[in-house]
Amino acid sequence: MKKSIAMCVGISLMAVSLGVCAAVMEPDVLIKNITQEVLSTIKQDKGIQANSPKEISGMMDAKVLPNFDFERMTRLATGKSWRNANPEQQKTLVAEFRNLLVHSYINVFMRYQDHIVEIKPFKMSAGANEVTIKTFIIKSGAQPLAVDYEMEKTADGWKVFDLVVDGVSLVTTYRSTFSRQVQQSGVDGLIKTLVAKNAANNSLVE
Repeated sequence: MKKSIAMCVGISLMAVSLGVCAAVMEPDVLIKNITQEVLSTIKQDKGIQANSPKEISGMMDAKVLPNFDFERMTRLATGKSWRNANPEQQKTLVAEFRNLLVHSYINVFMRYQDHIVEIKPFKMSAGANEVTIKTFIIKSGAQPLAVDYEMEKTADGWKVFDLVVDGVSLVTTYRSTFSRQVQQSGVDGLIKTLVAKNAANNSLVE
């Protein structure tokens, strides 16, 4: 009897767990949560305000990075060069491009930490696998900054695969730059440039 009760309880807990996992957060709600948490953390955390690499990295790891598809972003930004890169080069490209994008993302929010974020009304079509969430970073008396999140639905929930800041796509901007770099010095040359750029960015906050 006790064994049967235990089995029933176990099955019930599994059902609840599966139900929670199946409830995927809507993309606009996800972006609202991310932006509010990032801005709130920046305002409250003295380490982040002082550009502490450890504090900034901790915030990004906890609140931002899990919601971005950096591999797809890298594939889009590198274009044909991605297919010509070997697996080790691809792995390094994703890691270095992620670091570059993280620096760009945090810079936007550090500049606008005393602003508020407004999510434009959003309605998703049934069965949609890709959506655009439009937001504005607003401060009274200043021109709002438009930040759009291009998102895809994955097995792990909605993920960001591009940021469009004030009408400019980060992925598209980097694509033209990366293409020229690869033409000049190959995939290894692009990797070398990204490593140097990230090292320079890190030195600014140390």
